Amino acid sequence: MNVNDTNYRTIWLKDEETVQIIDQRWLPHDFIIEDLSTVEETASAIKDMHVRGAGLIGATAGWGMYLAVKTGVDLSEAAQKLCATRPTAVNLKWAVDRQIEAIENSTDQLKTAKETAETIANEDAEFCEKLGEHGLSIIEEIAKNKKDGEPVNILTHCNAGWLAFVDWGSATAPIYKAFNKGIKVHVWVDETRPRNQGARLTAWELLNHGVPHTVIPDNVGGHLMQHGLVDMCIVGTDRTSYTGDVANKIGTYLKALAAKDNSVPFYVALPSSSFDWTIEDGIKEIPIEQRGEDEVKLIQGLNNENEISKVLLTPKESHATNYGFDVTPARLITGLITERGICKANKESILEMFPENKTE
Repeated sequence: MNVNDTNYRTIWLKDEETVQIIDQRWLPHDFIIEDLSTVEETASAIKDMHVRGAGLIGATAGWGMYLAVKTGVDLSEAAQKLCATRPTAVNLKWAVDRQIEAIENSTDQLKTAKETAETIANEDAEFCEKLGEHGLSIIEEIAKNKKDGEPVNILTHCNAGWLAFVDWGSATAPIYKAFNKGIKVHVWVDETRPRNQGARLTAWELLNHGVPHTVIPDNVGGHLMQHGLVDMCIVGTDRTSYTGDVANKIGTYLKALAAKDNSVPFYVALPSSSFDWTIEDGIKEIPIEQRGEDEVKLIQGLNNENEISKVLLTPKESHATNYGFDVTPARLITGLITERGICKANKESILEMFPENKTE
């Protein structure tokens, strides 16, 4: 996607020994490319959110396993280290397991690890573009009923854009497809406390692509829906059960409740790698990451000296709780947008679209 009129992916192989990423900690104020050459560096990049987002975490883990082979690290040790970094996103373990299976069945492990990492990354970008095409049809249908000159107003939460994947993104892919086609769209961008991925990352993406958008505090969404200012919601997911329960950034559940109360369509966009085919009850079974309290107590921004710095928001002695995700039950979801099409958020519809995962 576009950064200052230059096309980028979020992760790529610089040379045989170096993987490069966009270090997202410094966006939107500084655009920094970071080199990764070891499993330890890759694990730290995932854990400390130099990279984040379900698809990109998976792609980064895939390249981490390549670096393990390249540097002679034991595969099980590398897998354990990578999988321990972010427990909620299912793409992480999915990518690691895929690499292990491919590498262990190969006579040329380094070549296979490289090819598999490339395939994981390319599939992620391809699947996101495909789901963008399917989601485009929803936006087109809403646009038909808008008055001349009125945009389709779409509310997002967190960042499920190309920065969260290898390219295109999940929730943003239909938006980019619609905008590129000349459909008038406007995006309400939830700031998404405590790390502000919406205000920092989604807004930066949309700005670079030229998509009209407005950043809003997290608690404004319900008000906008009550007054007819939201035509649809699209969010991403870090793990979705085969019954349609969706784990996404904390606060997603509250947006889904508001959407349901105001008859606003609420869609979840995801590549199939974000399904967990072993989990039936998302609320009970999906592991929810708890992060450090400093993410809540401190906030990062650009100060008057044009330097990126953090400031304390709370009383120094106050404690904070920082659940990274919540689970939106399937009953609140209008539909799931995947690379194969749009399905309902229930077991029957999901398994009809992905019949290879049926166990009965």
